[in-house]
Amino acid sequence: MAPLPAPEPARHLDTIATLQARKLRFEVNRVALPMGLEASFGVIRHPGASLAVPVLDDGRLVLLRQYRFAVATRLLEFPAGTLDPGETPLSTMRRELQEEAGYSAERWDPLGTLLPCPGYSDEVIHLFLARQLTALTDQPPGDDDEDLEVLLLQPDELEAALASGDEYLDGKSVSAWLRAKQLLGL
Repeated sequence: MAPLPAPEPARHLDTIATLQARKLRFEVNRVALPMGLEASFGVIRHPGASLAVPVLDDGRLVLLRQYRFAVATRLLEFPAGTLDPGETPLSTMRRELQEEAGYSAERWDPLGTLLPCPGYSDEVIHLFLARQLTALTDQPPGDDDEDLEVLLLQPDELEAALASGDEYLDGKSVSAWLRAKQLLGL
C-alpha cells in the first residue's frame, strides 16, 4: 500500500463556538485554508474508532443488525466502537468484539484506516480482519444504549444484501468488507 499524502493543515484563527456531547465535540472554527481562503467551518471532533470484519473458521461472517438513533432504523454492520482514552485501536476492537458480538479472536490483520465523513468530521476508523474466533457467550451484553442482534452470514449472503439494497448497510462496513475480501482472496 502506498504511503498516504502528507497533511496540509489549515491555519486556525479562532474557535467561535463549541458543544460537547458524550464522546463528540462540535466546533465552529475560523480558519485559513491552504489555498488562502479564510472562512468559518463546523467540524465534529471524534476520538477515533475501530472496526473488525470477523470471520469464523467455516467462512461465515459475524455481523450486527443494530438500531441507530440518527437514522431511526436498524443497520447491518460489522462490530465497531469508539476508542476510549488510553486505548489502542486494537485493544478497542478486542473489547468491542467481545461486548457486541460475544467473540474473541486470535488473529488480527490490519486493513488500514478510513475517513468516513471528512467533510465535517476528523474521525479516523482503524480497520481489522479478525480470525480464529472463539464464541464467549450465547448472548453478548453490549452497552446499555445498544440494541443489536448478532448475525452469522455467508460471504455470498452479505454480497446479496449489498447488491439488493434490501438492507441498510453502513459505509464503514462496506469499505472494510471490500478490503477484507482482498486479504481473504474472495
